[in-house]
Amino acid sequence: MASRRWFQQAALVAGAPGVRGLAVTADSWRLAVRDLTAGAARLVSIWAESAAPGPHVVKAAFATEPGLLVLSLQVPSGDDTYPGIEEYFPAAGRMQRAIRDLNGLHSTDPDPRPWLRHASWPAGFLPLEPAHAPAPAVPAADHYAFVRVEGEGVHEVPVGPVHAGIIEPGHFRFSIVGEKVLRLEERLGYVHKGIERRFTELGQAEGHRLAARVCGDSAVAFSWAYCQALEGAAGVRPPPRAAWLRALALESERIANHLGDLGALGNDAGFAFALAQFSRLKEHWLRAVQGAFGQRYLMDFVVPGGTAVDVEALAGASLAAAADAVEREARALRETLDEHAGVRDRFFGTGVVAPELAARLGLAGLAGRASGQAFDLRVDLPCAPYDELAPRKAGSSAGDVAARVAVRFDELFESCRLVRAILQRAPNGPHKCPVPAADAGRAAVGIIEGWRGPVLVALTVGADGAIRRCHPHDPSWLNWPVLEHAVIGNIVPDFPLINKSFNLSYSGHDL
Repeated sequence: MASRRWFQQAALVAGAPGVRGLAVTADSWRLAVRDLTAGAARLVSIWAESAAPGPHVVKAAFATEPGLLVLSLQVPSGDDTYPGIEEYFPAAGRMQRAIRDLNGLHSTDPDPRPWLRHASWPAGFLPLEPAHAPAPAVPAADHYAFVRVEGEGVHEVPVGPVHAGIIEPGHFRFSIVGEKVLRLEERLGYVHKGIERRFTELGQAEGHRLAARVCGDSAVAFSWAYCQALEGAAGVRPPPRAAWLRALALESERIANHLGDLGALGNDAGFAFALAQFSRLKEHWLRAVQGAFGQRYLMDFVVPGGTAVDVEALAGASLAAAADAVEREARALRETLDEHAGVRDRFFGTGVVAPELAARLGLAGLAGRASGQAFDLRVDLPCAPYDELAPRKAGSSAGDVAARVAVRFDELFESCRLVRAILQRAPNGPHKCPVPAADAGRAAVGIIEGWRGPVLVALTVGADGAIRRCHPHDPSWLNWPVLEHAVIGNIVPDFPLINKSFNLSYSGHDL
């Protein structure tokens, strides 16, 4: 297979197991991407690095059958263009537009619109370039060119970017006839926080704290991916117990998020009882997490070399008992939801993403698994201890809200099982080891299956122990464009339900 040939040519990259990197020319860049498409590879992320002084490098990570492949394309000095890959991987379009806004590099993608560059940025402002212009004090009007749908009876309904409640900002432009949605176009990037720039102002040993705050509901996934990359760059292997404790924290994070989403989905379907019960279960679980780890949300649990604290036997037993209780009650609640006629009417056949469309658009994570994309890093490209735990993969081919709910339930129950298994089988020993500073120029990649999907952190070490480039990537980059397709043909009142069934991240997307 041609795609395997590219992987075999590549050299090992430090960080996560099974990662390889290959430098390619402009001609072989598109050839390699075409072969990877034919070989059913999955795009994970595309980003750019600059080495001042020196040329820019565009990098793209692909999940292939034998492992993660990172292609690197050097853009000649004095040039600011490179071949786009949106023809083969449509999700690359927005990432390439973000590269243009952040680094000033232009792909051959015909869409000239900015993605992160809102009106508050002047034309010469490039956040990830060393010599960047200051942002203006007073933002100008934003005239984003939304695609217009013409026709008799077609109306536009703008929603956001400011929403009711406390969710983050995002603009949704609906084109409708009556209540039927003909088209949805998103505009995100309103909360751009400068995280990738901030990484370059930190030392290696500090980066994990910022990584954990990229997206609060995925703190373990991002901090583990960062530490995985840093430890690889430094040539350090954490103690075996540390890997098991990190997996315990990751599955605990998955349980909390699935409980919260299941309650919200029931509420969006008009069944407030589900919100009350799943909120109660989530609170019960978070209290057990606090008892075991010392904090409800595990922002600072994963640290370079291992974990900040150990989990004592008594606290572990309480966490296992909480997992038993959560699973038992959630199974009963699943039966209640499945038998509720009103919930079934709202869930089934709503927001369908067929497997063929999901494959073409690169739908990832739990949403992808609900549309026949049976890919889970814990199973397909496992790191320790998942290679020993052998998680059971959840999935469906129905692709509707009901399927995404079913995958959440199945993954919730599997995570409860994994929590108990980890607590029973985790080896004794130290939970942390020292991590020396990695040498300047060292590059590494960490990748972890978070609760939404693959979380990637690409790290390049600079001089004097600083971070030259750190690119954190949330799977929402891949899934936001698919949401635009999932809502087509549905009615406007179903959008909140469809949106919640994906529950994509604004914060992890708007770095």
